[in-house]
Amino acid sequence: MKYFNLPFMLAIGAIAFSSCSNNDQSEKIAELEQKIAQMETIPAVPANAQSTTAADPSTLGKFKFEELEFDFGTIAEGKTVEHVFNFVNDGQAPLVISNVTASCGCTTPDYSKTPVKPGESGFIKVSFNSSGKPGTQAPTVSIQANTSPSVNRLRLKGNVTPKTTAKATGQLGPVKK
Repeated sequence: MKYFNLPFMLAIGAIAFSSCSNNDQSEKIAELEQKIAQMETIPAVPANAQSTTAADPSTLGKFKFEELEFDFGTIAEGKTVEHVFNFVNDGQAPLVISNVTASCGCTTPDYSKTPVKPGESGFIKVSFNSSGKPGTQAPTVSIQANTSPSVNRLRLKGNVTPKTTAKATGQLGPVKK
């Protein structure tokens, strides 16, 4: 282990202590108080922040779904459930769906790929594969489009009863009679 030179350390401490006189500290405190006062007068929005304006309704489509959630009830594990969410474009511009994503790999979406004109109908078709998904399920589908808000969500919900296996029923093989 190295030992520090005690006289050297005392000399550095004395220099540091003497350089911070009472007058210097008062000046530094006054400078800091001025900086704080300046910061309090600056608006909360940074100078480099982008300004936002409300979107022009004439450039937006608007979803009007018959339903936002579909309850598929109770199904056996391994079955696939499909549901079509129909909508009408209730906006003033053609509704353009740019992307539809599912919350998990067990759910597959399909949707209207062409712009849906105001007053016309479109669809979001959702398929849920229950293989390996026993229990309560609530997968969602997120839709990105030229709407406000730009992301809308649809949901399936239901219960999946697990498959019965040979171990669960107690049968391990053929029964001799």
